[in-house]
This record gives sequence, C-alpha cells and structure tokens, in this order.
Amino acid sequence: MPFDIRPADWEGFASVMGEKGGCGGCWCMLWRLPKKQMDAQMGAANRAAMKALFDGGAVPGLVAYDGDTPAGWIQIAPRSDFVRLETARVLKPVDAVPVWSIACFLVAKPYRRQGLSVALLEAACAFAQSRGAEIVEGYPIDTDKDKYPPVYAWTGFAGAFREAGFEEVARRSPTRPILRKVLTAS
Repeated sequence: MPFDIRPADWEGFASVMGEKGGCGGCWCMLWRLPKKQMDAQMGAANRAAMKALFDGGAVPGLVAYDGDTPAGWIQIAPRSDFVRLETARVLKPVDAVPVWSIACFLVAKPYRRQGLSVALLEAACAFAQSRGAEIVEGYPIDTDKDKYPPVYAWTGFAGAFREAGFEEVARRSPTRPILRKVLTAS
C-alpha cells in the first residue's frame, strides 16, 4: 500500500502518538532529554516539550498517511539534538563524523508488517539529505525472536534498516547495532 510521507506537523504527530503519547508518555522526547528530566516529565510535560519544538518551527520527523489517516511516525534530526545519545554507552559515537540520527518510530497497529518502516526510513533519508545530511544513523533492535513486542521496538528493527540500505558500523551489544547509510550526492 502506498503511503504519503511528509514532514510532520503537530496534528499528524499527535494523532500517531495517541492519548498515551507513544510509549507510556514518552512523546518521543527520550533521546532529547537527560534521563532524570525525562523520568520527571513523563506524560503531559513531555507532550508540552515536543509541542514546543513544533511551535518553534522545528520539523522533528515525518508522518506517513493512508489517505487522511496518520499511520506512522519517524523521528530524525542531527545527532546533536539527541543529548541522551551522548551518555548512552552502547550508542556512543562511532567517530567524529557528523550524522543525523533516527531516534524512534511508531507505526499504528493496522499498518504494521506492511513495509511502512522501510518507506519511513527511505523518506527520512531523503528529508535529511535535503537539509544537508551526508550520513544517517540508526540504533535498531536486532533479535532472532520471531515475536518481539512492538512497544519495545521503538527504535525500529535492524531488518528494516538493512532493507533500506543501511550497513552495520558498530555493535557494542548483542541486540543493538549501530547502522549507517551514506547518502549520495544529488
């Protein structure tokens, strides 16, 4: 099924997040905040923080639509926007090369297992490239389990990244590789 994937606005993003704000009130702020602050503001305060990003003119990601229905979200920005990545031992920088990071996904239940993650990854790379990115990096789950709870896969699955042309550049944990895609000059 073809999806219309475009820069997120608040309404589309909030619709994908639902009343609970994605994963238990995260509102996709986990990588943007130090741990203590993130823990302290789960729920409404995280919602307000993400809304402030949108209100300030930021485009923190993309939303996929099925007609008029928001179906999925991917967060992408320069790695430097995600302060918590700097303190994540397993996800520390591979090198000093500036990269854009894919921080999270959320695909609405009716749209899972239809290739939307790959489509979102490809669109995110094009979006980042249009803003000057040369490399996009992701931190997906890589597991051999047949069933993995989607709520714990908010960074995506390694298979989708590989299908979208990403290659592994580091692995400091058995289930958490760092994958990169070098964007070609247009």
